[in-house]
Amino acid sequence: MFEKIGHLITPPIVNFINWLLSKTGSTYQMGETFYEAVHFFIYDTIKIIFLLSFMIFMITFVRSYFPPEKIKKLLSKLHGIWSYIAASILGVVSPFCSCSTVPIFIGFVEAKIPLGVTFTFLVTSPIVNEIALGYLFIAFGPKIALFYTLAGMTIGVITGIVIEKSNLSHLVEAYVFKIRIPDTESATMKTRQRLLYARDSVIDIVKEIWPYIVAGIAFGALIHGYAPETFLIKYAGPNNPFAVIVGIILGIPLYSNAVGTIPVVEALINKGVGVGTALAFMMSVVAMSIPSIIMLKKVIKPKLITIFIGITALGILTMGLIFNIIL
Repeated sequence: MFEKIGHLITPPIVNFINWLLSKTGSTYQMGETFYEAVHFFIYDTIKIIFLLSFMIFMITFVRSYFPPEKIKKLLSKLHGIWSYIAASILGVVSPFCSCSTVPIFIGFVEAKIPLGVTFTFLVTSPIVNEIALGYLFIAFGPKIALFYTLAGMTIGVITGIVIEKSNLSHLVEAYVFKIRIPDTESATMKTRQRLLYARDSVIDIVKEIWPYIVAGIAFGALIHGYAPETFLIKYAGPNNPFAVIVGIILGIPLYSNAVGTIPVVEALINKGVGVGTALAFMMSVVAMSIPSIIMLKKVIKPKLITIFIGITALGILTMGLIFNIIL
């Protein structure tokens, strides 16, 4: 469905870009560096905002039937490996990003959900949210979207199991266990209310994340237009085993959500960077960025943060290397 929508809106966007560039009096022609960079920026900005708004509306409408309290109640009833699998699946279909880390962590601990299951959710949710998954499908096709989703869920499950088996509850700040949060489950909404809720979510989410989208597209446009292909292929191509490590290191200082990094990933892959390297960069930005680590420091101690980063980084590195081989 998304591919059909993308093909439907592409001709009008291209015609608009050509008209806009002609009105600026630019002498640049198709195939020239500046033209290609500007074209990439305008085209991806319009396309992403339009498709993102459509997906947010549809997904939020469906999600209105599953408030956060239901997620906590479901996870609190499951045990064993199924609790980790359920946490990873719920992480995929939940709207949370790294900025929600602290309240989610506190809410899960208060609901007596095991620490490992909580970390599985916290790792999976920002890496593979449903909006980013939809756009990955549009940008790269079902194969990469599926592989990325399974990889993110696997990293989340493994991280959670290792943390739980290591008995690290003592590394959670003591005050977290004393907090009590009242149950505020949303009342049943009628269809009109759900549609209005979905509309308001589109406005709120786009207003919040558009700077990241535009910044990501601008950076992607620079890479698309100006980054030398020979340099990127040599140092970040699929045949360089150290490229994935470089991608992870470059991603950690940045702060964005999965949607904001996709234009950068798209530009890198188009320039010949390995798929695994580009996706590892994306995962490190959304799962291990410095701002999200600072937020986590409010609820867990430095030793647990170090363990969390080490396990997650190792999982992302393994995923990147495998992807570079098979994709």
